[in-house]
Amino acid sequence: MLQEYRKEEHYTKNIEGKLGEGVSIWFQCEDSLELYHEFLSKGLHPEEPFVGNNMWDVKIIDADGYILHFESPTDVPEKTKYSEWEK
Repeated sequence: MLQEYRKEEHYTKNIEGKLGEGVSIWFQCEDSLELYHEFLSKGLHPEEPFVGNNMWDVKIIDADGYILHFESPTDVPEKTKYSEWEK
């Protein structure tokens, strides 16, 4: 379960910093590159995908500052960037 923290004072009095600060969440999916193109088509700004641990990694930061990674398996060589592979 993922749950947003409650914003009432008695829940947040010991929380410092911005919502989402320091939080990264990874999702495994069938085709992270498809999500990359969908994000771009909606005017969002994901980082350029790259291959790490035999997976395409698509990183985007949501409006609250959470870092989201969407990964899908690949046989493309490690550290390959999408712009290098796409050609």
